[in-house]
Amino acid sequence: MARKRWIVPWKDSLVKPVFYHCVSRVVDRTLAFGPDEKENFRAIMRMQENFSGCLVVCYCLMSNHLHLLVEVPPMPVGGFTDEVLLDRLRAIYNEAVVAVVAKELADARQSGAERRVAEIHGRYTYRMHDLSEFMKTLMQRFTQWFNRTHRRTGNLWEDAFKSVIVEDGVAAKTMAAYIDLNPVRAGIVKDPADYRWSSYGEAIGGGPKGNGKKARAGLVRALRAHQGSAADAALWAHDVSLEYRRILLAGAVEKVAAWVGRSGETEVRRTRKGMSAEEAKREQERLAEKAGEIPLGKMLRCRVRYFTDGAVIGSRSFVNEVFTGARERCGSKRKDGARKLRGSGSPAAGILWSLRNLRIGIE
Repeated sequence: MARKRWIVPWKDSLVKPVFYHCVSRVVDRTLAFGPDEKENFRAIMRMQENFSGCLVVCYCLMSNHLHLLVEVPPMPVGGFTDEVLLDRLRAIYNEAVVAVVAKELADARQSGAERRVAEIHGRYTYRMHDLSEFMKTLMQRFTQWFNRTHRRTGNLWEDAFKSVIVEDGVAAKTMAAYIDLNPVRAGIVKDPADYRWSSYGEAIGGGPKGNGKKARAGLVRALRAHQGSAADAALWAHDVSLEYRRILLAGAVEKVAAWVGRSGETEVRRTRKGMSAEEAKREQERLAEKAGEIPLGKMLRCRVRYFTDGAVIGSRSFVNEVFTGARERCGSKRKDGARKLRGSGSPAAGILWSLRNLRIGIE
């Protein structure tokens, strides 16, 4: 039987943020997503955000898989007013449906049937502020559109989505950068700003139907939640955008390996398509950044399985807190939860910790 998803013990906290890195892959790893598919997925994603109350603070849509960094705020104390509920419904339902619900609520209020009002609210609110419901509905709605458009039937996704709990602060900003650097690691673009189906690409260039405000607000939250900043696009300018750009640059430099070939000549192999060191250096200088100031750059250039399979990523105390809150899920001999990152994740060892101790030979 499948194990339940890891959920933080403080999921209903009004002050402690809750982030999850979610990954889902297309069945058989088929390259199913072209420009139209990515645009429609993003549109559906934004509608589901507005309905559910979950916030996608960072994302990247690739040809056969997707990455989302999702914040799941708690339900408001006391629930929603009728007006707020109806506004949420407008994100995914047409006005005819909303009008029917509005009449039901008005009739119930007029007759004093509070239990009926609660039933009407509950019909929709169980899908709000819940990670599993958000992802399930998002993936189902996109599958319906995809199957209808491509005249196919059946499941589009390989399996249930993976999720990793991510601490706010260093872990959240590192995870965001890891997500936005996916197209660089894949050799699709040299600069993450050039990939339009990611949070950074949208924040910089905007989309065909927007100006990137939603993406900028999400990235502000990813980088500044630990300081109490809300998802406010106005805070993107200057410090936040520059800090994030510097982190991304550290992960966008191509890896170059030198060795002595058969001829005795020194040969150079470019192992990843990214910015050249010279290009990155010039850009960093433009941003007044000193070489080597950004930590974790080496790790961000690699695929790090901890970011998708580590269950929990954050400081040692954070990982141990989650472990303590779900102690029954681990073996009785295990004394604590935090494990140092190894392999591709080793540059972050001592800074970030993982709940799972993954084998390094398959990273």
